[in-house]
Amino acid sequence: MHLMKSLDSPDARASCPMLPFEQRKGEGWLVSKRVSARLGTAVALGSLLALAAGCGPRHEASGARAQATVPPAPVRVQPVVTSDLASHEEVVGTVRARVRATLEAKISGRIAEMPVRLGQKVEAGQLVARLEAAEVRARLEQAEAALQQTERELKRVKSLYEQQATTRAEYENAESRFLVAKGTLEEARAMLAYVEVRAPFQGVVTRKWADVGDLAAPGKPLVNLEDPQHLQVEADIPEALAGRIGLGAKLAIRADGVPNNLVGTVEEIAPVADSLSRTVQVKLDLPAGAPVRPGQFARLLAPVGETKTLSVPASAVVRRGQLELVFVVTTNTAQLHLVKTGRHTSDAVEIVSGLDAGDSVVVEGAQRLVDGQPVTLQ
Repeated sequence: MHLMKSLDSPDARASCPMLPFEQRKGEGWLVSKRVSARLGTAVALGSLLALAAGCGPRHEASGARAQATVPPAPVRVQPVVTSDLASHEEVVGTVRARVRATLEAKISGRIAEMPVRLGQKVEAGQLVARLEAAEVRARLEQAEAALQQTERELKRVKSLYEQQATTRAEYENAESRFLVAKGTLEEARAMLAYVEVRAPFQGVVTRKWADVGDLAAPGKPLVNLEDPQHLQVEADIPEALAGRIGLGAKLAIRADGVPNNLVGTVEEIAPVADSLSRTVQVKLDLPAGAPVRPGQFARLLAPVGETKTLSVPASAVVRRGQLELVFVVTTNTAQLHLVKTGRHTSDAVEIVSGLDAGDSVVVEGAQRLVDGQPVTLQ
């Protein structure tokens, strides 16, 4: 009531002209309520301003202290360079043994023995199959008997000819019969040698077409033999790219299950193109001990041309989840750049976007950096 009365006085009205004032008796409570609301608003606004004034400097100081707590990191940098990156086109190929053979019998006969199994390693000259040889041995014995008979006949006629008891024609006929019998014996011996099928080189049995008891004949395969130590990649190159490949060229080869590219040497190029597929067959020798096997699928990287591109060492690209990052050093500070990469080689990465030529990128120590961290160059 005392406050209400004081506000009703003329002095109060003169000192606070901004406050609404009611002249009528009995409305002093309304004035008190409005004054209280205005005073509460002023107090609240003053408190917010004081809080803002007090918090601002403290926040900036804490950020500066956090930046100062990151120690400088020793790094090694290298500029982004523009290089000529070769463009390639993948061509499907197949790994094959450079030395391979399908063994067949040279004569007909029942297989009596086959002492090899699938996947077995055989030495050069090792027995692969033996045929029944009763008929061949009979022919050999017949040829031996015929040779002995003609030899005795030749000796008798020769003795008579030397005694001039027979004609020269008779002597020449006896000599011819002896030579024929001798040739027949050599043929029979050769046929007996054909009874045994032996490995022509060291290799591995990759397929068996027959087994003991089967009938062998010329043109009917018995086993496939391959040398797994000397492998090739056979591919059909489009004729438009064949002119870019020459004998002795080194080409990259990709194979499933092999983490790194293999390097093949062009050993053979077909002199003609296939009229249907418009391709040229190329054979590339693989290095000894290549971790592939015959029949495996492979991709040959045939050269197409060269393009100008930005590249950085592979160690400069940091992968964090699905992101690829590169740290660029500016005024001894590492700044994080998101990049998009392209083709990868053994020691370089193509940069499609995110960097400019000449940027100094961190190539050693990038894994431990954070954005804005000070660095010292080594």
